[in-house]
Amino acid sequence: MKNEQSRHVCIVGAGITGLATAYALQQAGHRVTVIERATQPAAGASGGNGAQLSYSYVQPLADPGIWKMLPKLLLEKDSPLQFRPQIDPQQWSWGLRFLGACNRQTSQNSTRKLLTLAAQSRVAFEAALQREALHCDHHTPGKLVLYATQQGLDDAARQVRLQATLGGATQRIVNAAEVARLEPALAAYSTRIAGAVYTPSESAADCRMLCEQLSALLGKRGAALHYGAQVLTYDVRGGAIQSLRTSAGDQIHADDFVLATGWESAEQARRLGVHIPVYPLKGYSITVDAAQALRASPHAAPDISVTDTARKVVFARLGARVRVAGMVEIVGRDTGIEPGRITSLADSTREVFPQLPQHGDLRPWTGMRPATPTGLPITGRQPGGPRNLWMQTGHGALGLTLAFGSATELLRQMMNQA
Repeated sequence: MKNEQSRHVCIVGAGITGLATAYALQQAGHRVTVIERATQPAAGASGGNGAQLSYSYVQPLADPGIWKMLPKLLLEKDSPLQFRPQIDPQQWSWGLRFLGACNRQTSQNSTRKLLTLAAQSRVAFEAALQREALHCDHHTPGKLVLYATQQGLDDAARQVRLQATLGGATQRIVNAAEVARLEPALAAYSTRIAGAVYTPSESAADCRMLCEQLSALLGKRGAALHYGAQVLTYDVRGGAIQSLRTSAGDQIHADDFVLATGWESAEQARRLGVHIPVYPLKGYSITVDAAQALRASPHAAPDISVTDTARKVVFARLGARVRVAGMVEIVGRDTGIEPGRITSLADSTREVFPQLPQHGDLRPWTGMRPATPTGLPITGRQPGGPRNLWMQTGHGALGLTLAFGSATELLRQMMNQA
């Protein structure tokens, strides 16, 4: 349907946040152009992420509990959190702001806002799933967040109580025996944990498949898709972006420009006079082919999504595959795959789900998650920038969860300005 105030919007970035935004704008009747320097969608952090849609358990990384964990997390060789100091003012500035956000008031405020955005995102995403019959291995198996110690479980119970007061979905604390009953694939591992937070309503989906289908829909419905094209320059005059030029030689004029380039958005925004606190948190994943193991035993792989807080690793079933993802590395712009991290994910898989195969192509992947110190994404116009520049970044590990809600929010802001 056409909007009487239809605008031409150019979105830079074809990860899940960029494509969800493009989809929302196109659905509202706007003309859309998407520019992506890679040759296909989901080439960055969306390509091999943890696959969990964590609508109801959105506790930000910046939490007061981080202080007592910090020495262990930073000093142990195999710690799931690693900090590699760089001669980089942005890294130190981000790190100090992150530590400043590790207090109860900020954490609770971020949790409240993330829950609201996640609820909006769920409505928008599930409407798109139904409307478009999208095939991305989406299912709603629920989620178990495992805690190794009673102290950790008690802390989690406080977070569950907080989220209940903020309108979060139904969750409950379950002991180790009930974990094994809910998810038989965890029967052996359940003896090594104190319990878990169980959320029956949580979902999972293959983000790469979703991005590919959104891109195809956008193109079919008239969007101009420029893959393999890097933005070289912006023409800014009169306080607004008039056009941009790409490495493919195209000069693209538009009414509005959306920067959805993930961890690189901060550097690109600075070129346009905008300063945003976004820094890359590097993560890894492997994808285990569980088809043969499932033929031998229906409980070889989990049906329910699992987050192991001690290991900082998540497990999500995608058809006959299991996505295993985790780690947080604050290591600057190093996008290489560290073999030791892949080995660690394989070891975690063997420990938690011993019936899954430990051989074959594990499809090792790494991605740079664009994070803000508080965990809250940045959506909309920012001080100091051109009046028609909109940011869509900073979603951290919740990009898939929050993308459609952020898209709805950006559309609302644009309409209010119009």
